Amino acid sequence: MRKFVALSLFAAFALGFVAAPAHARRAADPAQAPVPPGDHDLTLRAMHDEMQRSRTRLSLSGVEKPFYIEYRLLDLDVRAVTASFGALVSSTVSRSRYMKVDVRVGDYHLDSSNFVSEDGFQGFLGPTGQVGIDRDYNSLRQDLWLATDQAYKGAVTQMSLKQAFLRSLTKPPEIDDFSQAPPLVKIDPRIEPDWTSRNWDDEAREASSVWKKFPQLYGTRLNYYLIYVTSYLMNSEGTTIRESHTLAAVEAALDTQADDGMPLHNFYATYAATPSGLPGPSALSKALAQAAAELLIFRSSPLVPDYTGPVLFDAPAAASLLAQALEPSLSGARPPLSMTQDYDAFIERLGGRSEWSGRVGTRVLPASVSLVDDPTLKEFQGQPLLGGYDIDDEGVLAQRVSLVEDGFLRRLLMSRRPGPDFENSNGHARSALLSDSEPLSSNLIFSSSDELKPADLRKKFLDACRDDGQQWCLEVKQMDNPALAAIHREDFSNFVGTLGGGLSNGARMPLFVYKVYASDGHEEPVRGGTIDGLTLRSLRNLLGAGNDSTVYTYMQNTSDSLAGTALGAFGSAQNGIPSTVIAPSLLLDEVDVRGFHGEPRRLPLVSSPPLQ
Repeated sequence: MRKFVALSLFAAFALGFVAAPAHARRAADPAQAPVPPGDHDLTLRAMHDEMQRSRTRLSLSGVEKPFYIEYRLLDLDVRAVTASFGALVSSTVSRSRYMKVDVRVGDYHLDSSNFVSEDGFQGFLGPTGQVGIDRDYNSLRQDLWLATDQAYKGAVTQMSLKQAFLRSLTKPPEIDDFSQAPPLVKIDPRIEPDWTSRNWDDEAREASSVWKKFPQLYGTRLNYYLIYVTSYLMNSEGTTIRESHTLAAVEAALDTQADDGMPLHNFYATYAATPSGLPGPSALSKALAQAAAELLIFRSSPLVPDYTGPVLFDAPAAASLLAQALEPSLSGARPPLSMTQDYDAFIERLGGRSEWSGRVGTRVLPASVSLVDDPTLKEFQGQPLLGGYDIDDEGVLAQRVSLVEDGFLRRLLMSRRPGPDFENSNGHARSALLSDSEPLSSNLIFSSSDELKPADLRKKFLDACRDDGQQWCLEVKQMDNPALAAIHREDFSNFVGTLGGGLSNGARMPLFVYKVYASDGHEEPVRGGTIDGLTLRSLRNLLGAGNDSTVYTYMQNTSDSLAGTALGAFGSAQNGIPSTVIAPSLLLDEVDVRGFHGEPRRLPLVSSPPLQ
């Protein structure tokens, strides 16, 4: 296990604690749920025994005892295979276990969490680290003991800094730091990994070999991920949860350059609940060949000029756009208190500012639009939904939430961190790899009562184009996802650096864009455009919606403070949370598209070698 850094306790004794209102005093400690008879899971037993000991014995002279302790542990098995042009790049099997401990002092009204000091954000939870993979009882208890000790000391210091900061404010916030939730016990059987159902190395070789037919491609990567996770959650309120989940993914990236040197890329992704749900090598080869052919079409297409006017987003593109535009405003949790403005500025730069905070009961979308998030939904029109779950990452039962009804904002997604509009969790705290839990969407459903058939929506699009005096307008068939399209890590970093500053103003990256001529409706592919200023307010300029609702599955990125920002829509199976958006084609008015104004790269000096 990694070493945990000890924190100074000087401030704990120099500053006293502010008394909480009577209604926020801690609840009486419930009994810790026992390990079920006959269950021989030593991980569960070690967590239970150390939790019991911490609840009764953890204390520091002159400082109040913790009012809340939480243990989270992930047992993670991953089979990963990477291939390119028919050859294996890597093939690994890994097993790891991660632990995270949260200790809070204070009470539900005011505790040691949710605070950014001058030293930076300390997180909503305490120390984290990697623990032994043998599921050894004594080793895990040792790790939990040390982590709990350091988390408690850190919480005491953090509470003192927070109290001092609150005393400097003219009007400290009155919103509680933590909401109460009834204890929940759910102990499911473990699911052990099984990689033997198919030969994944051979399938990766066979599927990726189709790229040999496309010598214009520069780089390719085909990644298989087979993930088995058993998650544990135990807290001092009496909650005990053990759940096992599986996720199977195929993610592919391919890139090239246009004749003028402009870099171009494409990606392919498909996800399933189990490895058996992934397509076979023959079907996957066809999909990868189609992705290559699409990319090469745009390799020789003209650049898109600057444009302002109606834009038609096909259903997959519309769903991806909504994932970027809506997510930052769906959370009703209060942001952390910050001693500096740097944290708030950083989140806003990433497009993380909520446009709906404080607007419950007002119109935020067209009167025809409703928006629901339902983690309990298992399928849509016969297609499985991967964004669902039974219990969120704070041990609260998942709930269907009607966010927008007939254009009016009614509710927001909540974790146990209260906000200005709502106090209690509705089961939407989500995280990946023990990152800080945030209120995030699961299965997000965007619907309109004024749906149009595809032909009627297209006619309305062309009519709007002519009414706007345009010879042609733009149709977006697919949005970009640089987390999947980037073959090299620096490619994603470059994207964040290029687009990051504009995210707060609604900058979006389309991938496949077509000119559609108003005279006869014929299409012409164009490349290099960036959408500017497409914020939630832009969705109020909705001219029409189709009746072709499509399930868009993606991975929400929760790493590096990206959860709940526009960049949170760009994740992969390695670091993301399975999520879905169900949305139809959307016709928007007055969309600004900026043509490519960057510097193209130099072309290779020598042509590519033969691949076959």
